Amino acid sequence: MNQPVHFVRTVSPEDQARANFYALLSRLFYAPPDSGFLAALASADELDAEDATLAKTWRELCAAAADADPEALRDEYETTFVGTGHAPITLYTSAYSIKYTNETPLVALRGELAELGLARRSDAGEPEDHIAALCDVMRHLIAEQHGELSTQKHFFERWIRQNVEPLCAAIERSELRAFYKSAGRLAKSFFSLEQSGFEML
Repeated sequence: MNQPVHFVRTVSPEDQARANFYALLSRLFYAPPDSGFLAALASADELDAEDATLAKTWRELCAAAADADPEALRDEYETTFVGTGHAPITLYTSAYSIKYTNETPLVALRGELAELGLARRSDAGEPEDHIAALCDVMRHLIAEQHGELSTQKHFFERWIRQNVEPLCAAIERSELRAFYKSAGRLAKSFFSLEQSGFEML
């Protein structure tokens, strides 16, 4: 009996690398790094990238990870990004976009995620506009949902690009240790590269 032919759509090496970067950024900003994560970064290979800025910021992050103390970074993360009351630097991107729109960004974001078939897990403690969650959506669109580039571009430009610029600037202006400053610079360089790629569509 003849069996139907099933085609499996694979992820290109370039898109897999992009998805991996989004996963890394999600992890960097979702929670403070533990000793295992820092050790993995410290021993990571050089980044084989054509973009010199991305390669440079990657080296800086790996070097900062080698010198970092996980307990100190945990305290810094809690003090800077969580805080008691109003955090000095918020990782919720709606805080950066709400001044430019009359809509409620989180409501609009949830509606768009629903259209993509995505929703926050019931056990997730962070709202959907956390930068780590947005990076994970991009990772999902690239690596798991195999979303069209136009879909990726729309989500990136609507929910990430305009909001991460002030976030990365706030991290750069802060008195944070080298690790998080390096993480902010890596994020800025990667998002800039993503934007350049989407502009060529």
